[in-house]
Amino acid sequence: MGLAKKFFSNAAKPSGFLGKVMIAGMNIFHAKVAHWGMSRMNIPEPLEIAELGCGGGKNIRDLLMKYPHSHVTGVDYSPLSLEKARAYNKDMIASGRCEVVEGDVSALKFEDGKFDLATAFETIYFWPGLVKCFAEVRRVLKAGGYFVIVSESDGRDKPSLWFESVIDEMKTYTADDIESALASAGFSEIHTEHHPSHSWLVITAKK
Repeated sequence: MGLAKKFFSNAAKPSGFLGKVMIAGMNIFHAKVAHWGMSRMNIPEPLEIAELGCGGGKNIRDLLMKYPHSHVTGVDYSPLSLEKARAYNKDMIASGRCEVVEGDVSALKFEDGKFDLATAFETIYFWPGLVKCFAEVRRVLKAGGYFVIVSESDGRDKPSLWFESVIDEMKTYTADDIESALASAGFSEIHTEHHPSHSWLVITAKK
């Protein structure tokens, strides 16, 4: 495996030294699309939020800032990501405003109807089957809860298609793909917004 392929493959589940470099980069290079996506979230303040595929943990902190009365549970299946996210949010963890736990989005270890909001920033490319995983997200949402997906790729942009060719675990999706999977998983009121000058998407769905 070439060095570039080995490095970028860490985007799926960061590990080792290259994984540490990848996680540090996630908090920096995904910041603009995450900021835009969060600015499009016009949702009444949720009390319980699940940040799925939380990576380096920056979006956990940004959600806590956006919703100052909320509690955020960050979820990731990479031990390195969990370590970074906990360090990044150690003050918020100490204050009881958030926790970071290991988990697999295809089999979430939460009771039904726990969360008011679930978010997925730059992560669904690596989920093992959208309908199955979306159904799991819907299960852990309260009735009337929201699921927000933020993606840098619209499934057609050349950079993301190149990454897909390099990273074995990666699959890009069009807005239609995501909307169809959400509907099949039982979500309603599905709304997609496409950035006017980038390939970025924010998709909101309601349970």
